[in-house]
Amino acid sequence: MNKELIISPRSERVREELADAAAWSSYAAELRHVLGAAIEKSGADFLEVGELLVSEPVPDEYLGVFNGAEVQTPHAIDLVEGMAAGRGPYCRLSTPGRLQIESGWDGSVHLYTTPAVAADLAGFHGQAVILQWRDATPEPTEISKPVDAVADESFWATVAEASERFTLLCERWAYGAYGCRWFRVTQENAAELARLMRPRSLVCVATEPDLQPRSELLEDDFTAFVAPLLPGELAYRAYVGGADTLSEVTGEGFSLMLADRVMGDWCAVVPDSDGVNRAQWESPEKP
Repeated sequence: MNKELIISPRSERVREELADAAAWSSYAAELRHVLGAAIEKSGADFLEVGELLVSEPVPDEYLGVFNGAEVQTPHAIDLVEGMAAGRGPYCRLSTPGRLQIESGWDGSVHLYTTPAVAADLAGFHGQAVILQWRDATPEPTEISKPVDAVADESFWATVAEASERFTLLCERWAYGAYGCRWFRVTQENAAELARLMRPRSLVCVATEPDLQPRSELLEDDFTAFVAPLLPGELAYRAYVGGADTLSEVTGEGFSLMLADRVMGDWCAVVPDSDGVNRAQWESPEKP
């Protein structure tokens, strides 16, 4: 894939207001047409989700989207339109060697494809879109310190053993404030939690962490919880970039706080169904 197609709105109002602009529907319709043609001409029956970013609560129709998930054309086009509209969730969609789709800025979308598909699409002209072609290849994902450990049977056996003491587990299934789930692990539920984990998630565990609210936690990323922390999934709020005051946190009913850096000591990646780890997560180890 050495051809890049940049699809962007012709209207400046659409570029500024995205889905709130009156002319958005015209741009969205032509965008969907180009996307459908590109996917069809690429022979992509499915596109794989990667680099998932979830900064807002996920609508019900996207609850089954996770890294490594394969989505069919209509669902893929819906995802891309949502990214262009500024709604998210955001991700990379790809069929290896044939097509890769990413969102850009101001409603634009970037497609990386082959010269043959580029030639087939070159004749398209729309009233609401601008199409720009250039020679380019997708930028590789750079991970300097990837997590190598795999969440296999041995990992979960150790988690179950550790859960004799108070133990928290975070499943990071996407980047962003809403891209994780938190659990209190016990020996009774450890096996069930292992089955609940999504493939390619980053799983981090902490035993007997300090959860007392402290002012020094406010300056960095932290997670707040509602007490008491009962076994199973937990209610939480992620404070990305910290918070200004403790009262800002406790006033929302969160009486427990955990610095995110605490979760960097013990992590592993959930493998695919064949036991192979195909995900790349930067190690969240402490500085």
